[in-house]
Amino acid sequence: MISLPPSERDLHAYVDHQLLESDRHLLETWLAAHPDVAAQVQAWQQDAQHLRASLSGALQQPANPDLDPALIRQRIKRQSRRHFATAAVLLIAVSIGGLGGWQARQMTLNTVLPMTDAMQAYRMFAQDGILPADYNVQGNGDMQAWLDRYFTQARRLPDLSQAGFKAVSARLLTTDQGAAAMVLYEDQQGQRISFYIRPPGPQNKLLPRGSSSADGLQAEYWSGDGYNYAMVSPSDEPVTQMLKQTVGF
Repeated sequence: MISLPPSERDLHAYVDHQLLESDRHLLETWLAAHPDVAAQVQAWQQDAQHLRASLSGALQQPANPDLDPALIRQRIKRQSRRHFATAAVLLIAVSIGGLGGWQARQMTLNTVLPMTDAMQAYRMFAQDGILPADYNVQGNGDMQAWLDRYFTQARRLPDLSQAGFKAVSARLLTTDQGAAAMVLYEDQQGQRISFYIRPPGPQNKLLPRGSSSADGLQAEYWSGDGYNYAMVSPSDEPVTQMLKQTVGF
């Protein structure tokens, strides 16, 4: 049962139709007496409608089996099983008298990489061009205003102008925890990096600042203001190190 005044989590649960019937009626009665909060909730509801309308276009595109969430989860599970199997072999070798104990420990710790979905989004959007953009910056278009429509109280987009990059387009995505988005940056040479924002993972898991790499991509990730963030770039390009120095990752 919710408490009054309601928390922001309760209000978002109301917008997402996740409250019990009794809680919903209780909250609606409270909102009727607090028009300022009711106006904010109504704005969130409109944002949710815009989000569903934006994402509905993807449903009209030809089916792409590579983007099926069930298949993606199966691939991740298969990769995890392979990592665990490798770790098990190494541990057996250690028990016999081998010297691979530290390597086995590292393999076990790295079976699940944080913000893997950020790197997957970069591949589909920035590398392979599978996903079209939902928003392209034209003239004096404001990328930050577009992002704020879907992610309230999120941190500001990184300013990468000192590194020669500017935000050019963006794409809305979905996760099991809610809406996500990827903003694409480009420089004059056509090099691409991405900024990724998503809700926290299971158990509201926020991330410490860190990095991970896989299949030629490098992700620098962190959390703040209720969201997880990542900057993704090709790991074999000088821009990766330059970004660390420019924006302090």
